[in-house]
Amino acid sequence: MKVYHGSYTEIDIIDLSFCDVGKDFGQGFYVTKLREQAESWAKKKGKHNGTSGFVTEYDFDEFFLRNSKRIKVLRFEDYSEEWLEFVVLNRKNKSEQQAHDYDIVEGPVADDKVATEIDKYIDGAISKEQFLSDLTYNPSHQICCCTMQSLQALSQPKGKIDIAIYDIGDKVVQSLMTDYGINEMEATDIYYTSNTYTQLADENTEFYLKSWQEIYELLKQEIDVNICRKEVIN
Repeated sequence: MKVYHGSYTEIDIIDLSFCDVGKDFGQGFYVTKLREQAESWAKKKGKHNGTSGFVTEYDFDEFFLRNSKRIKVLRFEDYSEEWLEFVVLNRKNKSEQQAHDYDIVEGPVADDKVATEIDKYIDGAISKEQFLSDLTYNPSHQICCCTMQSLQALSQPKGKIDIAIYDIGDKVVQSLMTDYGINEMEATDIYYTSNTYTQLADENTEFYLKSWQEIYELLKQEIDVNICRKEVIN
């Protein structure tokens, strides 16, 4: 799906160390599927920093929301008591050590009005029940990529080379499922963690010019080598 990041400047490289702490879902790189929300945030951040603001568009691979073996995901469908407690946990945490161990968190946003009510709740001025009853359900959405691993879910909109790589990957994953008798998640995990994919994703190798069959043969060779190494070790 298409997602957007609103900021005061264009984003070329995502550096999590530059991300603020004490946010709704912790320190991380935030995107939303709502472009209008990203534009509003960009305008606000731009005004504060003396720019017109920028919105950067990404493709988000929804496979990463399915709790793969390597990615831990937390999703909130809407405002709830669980959402409130999680947001409070993270907003109270001002250190660079995360208050949770999730790679990706998705859910609604604590906008300015909601954030004010959260502050009242934290200060003990209102009860949890009062907070939840006073909530105004405005459409909002955010995904926080909290770890370097989770950033694999984001990519710039596909150009011709990216489309070629995507098409190769789709056929390779399908072949892995058929030939090795594994499910899509397992096949995808093997493919994206392989040295073969790393070389394919590097445009300088020009592996994207090869046929998917050639790439698949390289991957099978890599898999066989890894199996032999495990057998030797064991």
